[in-house]
Amino acid sequence: MNYMPLVRKYSLLFAFGCIYLFANAQSGSVILNLAAFENRTLQKNDTLYVVNFWATWCKPCVTELPFFEQTAQAFSQQPVKIILVSQDAKTRAVQVNEFLKKNNYTSEAFILSAGNPNVWIDKIDSNWSGTIPVTLFYKNGMKVYFHEGDYASFDELEKIIHSKL
Repeated sequence: MNYMPLVRKYSLLFAFGCIYLFANAQSGSVILNLAAFENRTLQKNDTLYVVNFWATWCKPCVTELPFFEQTAQAFSQQPVKIILVSQDAKTRAVQVNEFLKKNNYTSEAFILSAGNPNVWIDKIDSNWSGTIPVTLFYKNGMKVYFHEGDYASFDELEKIIHSKL
């Protein structure tokens, strides 16, 4: 079978995705659709991706965000990647970016703009009611843990991460 057409197709999609990400990063915020989100989190490697869905207007989300930043620092020498996925509207990208800068959050962050939440929420996890905060853990391209609700402490989050490494 000739794989060149597939290679060209996916190379072109990858190139356009990189251009899109670069253009949005230049404006200070990255906005991803569901396919780009899945490409980012469903990596087939030994890294544990800890993906937290949050919003600037969600008090429990904002309260637990420091735990994720602390986690990023504590696990910086291990295969753990923290990704913060804002549920703020894409029109609030500047405000989200300002919030992250003001609070010195350095973890990877983007806004998910995937259309109708009633459709994409079930694609991410059929157990998810749609409330935030919610955290998913991915490893080797598969979801390995789902937590709906906020974390009470860094220690609670750290314990779960250690159990999934």
